[in-house]
Amino acid sequence: MVTAAGLVGVGAAALVVVLLGAPDLAGWMLLVWVLAAAVTLTSVGVVGWALLERRGSADRRVRDVAEGAYENQRRLLDDVRHELKTPITIVRGHLEMMDAADPTDVDAIRSLGMAELDRMTRLIGDIDVLAAVEGGQLSYADVDTAALTQRVAEMVAVIGDHAWRIEQSADAVIRADGDRLLQAWVQLADNAAKYSPAGTAIEIGSAVHAAGAQLWVRDHGPGIPPSVRHRIFRRFDRGTGKRHVGGSGLGLAIVDAIAKAHGGHCAVADTPGGGATFTLEIPIGTRGALPSPIRAGDVLLQREATE
Repeated sequence: MVTAAGLVGVGAAALVVVLLGAPDLAGWMLLVWVLAAAVTLTSVGVVGWALLERRGSADRRVRDVAEGAYENQRRLLDDVRHELKTPITIVRGHLEMMDAADPTDVDAIRSLGMAELDRMTRLIGDIDVLAAVEGGQLSYADVDTAALTQRVAEMVAVIGDHAWRIEQSADAVIRADGDRLLQAWVQLADNAAKYSPAGTAIEIGSAVHAAGAQLWVRDHGPGIPPSVRHRIFRRFDRGTGKRHVGGSGLGLAIVDAIAKAHGGHCAVADTPGGGATFTLEIPIGTRGALPSPIRAGDVLLQREATE
């Protein structure tokens, strides 16, 4: 705006000089000056409007992000308040009915109280993780997918009575938060172990393509009905029916949050022959097809053939 005003001022000064030096040209010079001033001021107005509009759009985006973060925190606090009521009610009820003169009753109530406190501690820890991930607190670095796959296989080998197997291992380096991906992957493996019959095979695998990285866990349990898949990643939604076990109810919500924080998502599909396949989709370039699933019976047959 200052520059435009300066240009108009210079033009006016030039017009005055012309009027004093050559009065016969005053009419034409006045017309030229008016047209130039009009064009200059119009251009400045358009540019200024565009800049203000862009700034307004940026402010709206910032405001929308802030409102979304506030809404997420409010919902989380509402969920936490609801979840903490149950253990507090349980402990309070048993303490009120406890016979302080009966050592056996005291020990039983003490054990129950400690168990509920441990559950609340795990819940608070999971809430901290969820809040950190949803707040974008990630530490990006180069992640070797082959090493990550091997590390997950080593960690899950002691979970439950299952035949763990690396189905495929990608040999690539991606840019991600390795610790968070490890956490999400192990959580999926732990869920698979909980919901799969003892002795069944569980496969893990990784693949990297132009469109991104895929990290999956495939179990051969009861599977997940399509009608409930839209809700399994919700906070404190522990599922129903055969796929229902104890826990904080935040495991899959944390997995989903970690995937989304990387710009991806967690997908769930049927395992042919029965079971569920969870895949962390972390975008980095074409989407590749997962290898054909390995059934538990195939694993047993392969073992018998090699023994």
